[in-house]
Amino acid sequence: MQGKKSHQEKLFITFQLSDHIPTDNFYRRLSGLIDLSFLYPLTAPYYGAEGQKSIDPVVFMKLMLVGYLENLNSDRRIITTARLRLDILYFIGYDIDEELPWHSTLSRTRHLYGEHVFTELFKRVLKQCIDLGMISGRRQAVDGFFIKANASLDSMIEKEILEDAATYRQELKANEDQDTPAEAKYDDKGLKLKKNPSNDTHYSPSDPDAKMSVKPGKPTALNYLGQIGVDTATHMITHIQAFKADKRDSECLSAVLRHMKNNLLENGIALQELIADTGYSSADALKSLQASGVTGYIPNRGQFKYERLGFTYHVTEDYYQCDQGTKVPYQGTYLTAGYWMKQYSTGGKNCNGCPVKNNCAAYKTKSNRVAIKETIDKPYYDQMHERMQTPKAKRMMKLRQSTVEPVIGTLVNFLGIKRVNTKGLSQANKCATMAAIAYNLKKMIKYKAKPLQNRPLKLCEYLNAIIIRPSYQLEIPIH
Repeated sequence: MQGKKSHQEKLFITFQLSDHIPTDNFYRRLSGLIDLSFLYPLTAPYYGAEGQKSIDPVVFMKLMLVGYLENLNSDRRIITTARLRLDILYFIGYDIDEELPWHSTLSRTRHLYGEHVFTELFKRVLKQCIDLGMISGRRQAVDGFFIKANASLDSMIEKEILEDAATYRQELKANEDQDTPAEAKYDDKGLKLKKNPSNDTHYSPSDPDAKMSVKPGKPTALNYLGQIGVDTATHMITHIQAFKADKRDSECLSAVLRHMKNNLLENGIALQELIADTGYSSADALKSLQASGVTGYIPNRGQFKYERLGFTYHVTEDYYQCDQGTKVPYQGTYLTAGYWMKQYSTGGKNCNGCPVKNNCAAYKTKSNRVAIKETIDKPYYDQMHERMQTPKAKRMMKLRQSTVEPVIGTLVNFLGIKRVNTKGLSQANKCATMAAIAYNLKKMIKYKAKPLQNRPLKLCEYLNAIIIRPSYQLEIPIH
């Protein structure tokens, strides 16, 4: 007999949300895993004693997490999705008949809170991961990636730079003295041609912090530059930060290293090694690694020359000597393209009669002399070059590719960080931090605890073992 379902909504119904959420549901497990009550005292300074009540800070932060966990790049879509999902309603503590906050409330609250609120949540989740033994901390891999800004290239306008009023008056007077004004250039349709935009000449009025950048094989766009540190042992994120996209990776390494090292030290873990690609090679980056006591594995850039073919460098007297016996002395140090360079040169008369002059890499025919240029920071590059020739360095570079790049792909494609829905560098930092929190939480949910004896000891646990159990004879090397 054929069945036919008839439906009429009940006037009254008894419904308890927790009875309809499976125990193995992701959001049910997540609600029992994290405690966000610390947000109340942390966000209290942002509110007054009177007026209409705001959205609950815990509810706001949970809705933010839902947006990144569900790869929703819109506050409106977050509210719409939450309204249709029983497990999300359970996670944020709402019943099915309760009205959810307006989507605009999420945007206003995100702008209201400072970056330190989001950073504190990231650190607390990171601490939970460390307490579970999910992070070794000994070796970290660093890489950068572009985050699309919420701005369009078509909206960029030309900068107007006037240093002072005197300069402005001089320009006006010069224009008045001209007999004929300069003719503007127009296209075939009669429209005035615009200058080719660049970060030096143009900016986006809706988001001045967004900068033009391009990735090989991709069109030019307004982006932010994301920097991420990943634990090579467990693929957990230990630090994430957004920078303006007109910066190079090497310019960001010092700040990333400092924050990442502090995040680990706060949990008793000492960072020992850092792996990065060639984009992070610079004198300042290598100096910051040495100052921090961290061993870096960063390939030098192609223009670096460890040895000069046909020349021998004498360290004590600071001069080069070619294979034919000609001495090339130090002439001075000068600044070029932002770098201090040392120059070694000798007159062309010293090379007269040299049998290999035409094949000499340092001989300049126009100036008729031998010239060698070296950066003043060559010892740092030499040290890194020697380290990168070891078998361990080759393993480290393969490890970097299999560690940090998949994490970036997950963040961009599945955790809502492909494009930010905010304006400004500070807001972009909040978005990047929330994406990293969502990633670490997903890893934590899937993690299965290992036996204690197989888990690497943190520094504090190691010291406790020495103090509490003095009968253990631990061999501690003395340097």
